[in-house]
Amino acid sequence: MTHGSGSEETGSPEAEPPEAGSPAVLDHLVYATPDLDRTLAEIAELTGVRPVTGGSHPGRGTCNHLLGLGGGAYFEIIGPDPEQPAPDGPRWFGIDALTGPRLVTWAVRVTGIAARVAAARARGHDPGTPVAMSRRTPDGGRLAWQLTPPGAGAGLAPFLLDWGDTPHPSGGALPVLPLVSLTASHPDPGAARAELAALGVRWPGEPVTAGPTGLTAVLAGRHGRVAFGRGAVAV
Repeated sequence: MTHGSGSEETGSPEAEPPEAGSPAVLDHLVYATPDLDRTLAEIAELTGVRPVTGGSHPGRGTCNHLLGLGGGAYFEIIGPDPEQPAPDGPRWFGIDALTGPRLVTWAVRVTGIAARVAAARARGHDPGTPVAMSRRTPDGGRLAWQLTPPGAGAGLAPFLLDWGDTPHPSGGALPVLPLVSLTASHPDPGAARAELAALGVRWPGEPVTAGPTGLTAVLAGRHGRVAFGRGAVAV
C-alpha cells in the first residue's frame, strides 16, 4: 500500500460522524524508545537520514524527533528527555516499560475534537478526555494542540489530535521518507474494526489480520526500505 493511494474502510460506510468536523486522516506514527540517542543513530544508519529535532514536552518528561512521511503525515520518534526531571507519573506511550524501540500507536488529525469524542462515546468507545499540550520548536516558535490520551500499544485504536490554528509539523523542513505500507494485527480484528468505526476513522493500511497486537510501518529510506515495528530492520 502506497501512502495516499487509498485505504480500506473499517466499519460501516457511515462510520464518519457528521457532527465531528472534517474527516479524520493519518496525522503521525509514534515510534517510542527508552533510549532516544541510540534509536536516532540506528534510524540514521538504516535509512541514511537523520531525524530532525522536534522539541520537549514540558511536564511529560519526553522529547521528540521527526521525519516526514509524505501526504501531510509524519513519523515521531519519542523518548525520555534528559533535560527534564522525571515526571510525576509514567511517561506516555509506555516508554518507561519499554526494553527497546517500538511502533506503539498512531494519531489521526481531526477538527472539533470535543464533538468527535462525544460521537465516539455515543457509539460505545471512549477515547478519553482531550488534553491541551504545547511545545517550543527549535526556531523559538510554539506549537499548541489538543489530544486524547494516547495508548501504549495495547490496541489499534488511534488517539485523536486537533491542531487548531497551529501550523502542522509536516509543513516544516522535514526530510521525507515515504510511507510504503502500514500493517497491523490484532487478536480480534472485528473488535479493532468496531473501535475504528466508533471513532469514525479509516484504517490507512492493509486489512487488519489476526495475531498478537502490533503495528509495522515500512518507509522508503535512502538505502532501501526499512520496517519499523518491534525495532527497525532493513527489508
